Amino acid sequence: MRLFTVLLLLVAVSAPAETADEKEAIAVVQKVFNGIAAHDGAMIRATMLPEARVYAARDAAAPSVSTVTETVDRLTGLKEELLERFTSAPQVSIRGRIAEVWGEYDFFRGGKFDHCGIDSATLLKTPEGWKISALVFTSETTGCKGH
Repeated sequence: MRLFTVLLLLVAVSAPAETADEKEAIAVVQKVFNGIAAHDGAMIRATMLPEARVYAARDAAAPSVSTVTETVDRLTGLKEELLERFTSAPQVSIRGRIAEVWGEYDFFRGGKFDHCGIDSATLLKTPEGWKISALVFTSETTGCKGH
């Protein structure tokens, strides 16, 4: 029993605790997901710098790039139910005023699985808090965990 308790304590001590900045950076990306689900363009815009760009890497095609306005218009123009979620805790790296949130996600459209991929958000710390300067994602329909 003592060995189990010692091992449990070692795991708890070695597990990295999220800092406030890490939690805030993840919350910004989650707010994008929430805005997508709510078809709320203002919520999505609030997470991004005005000059932010969104890059999509699909299959072997050249990556596409869009502005915040183009991205918001496309997402809020979709009428069916949308859900994007991380499939596990994203990785967060922060140094100074730059953060990177990287994680695997699933995307559901109309209640059905649509695709999976990687979301990689680069954020900058502003006087208003963390803001996305670039969002890069893959869009995959094969090799998706659990689908």
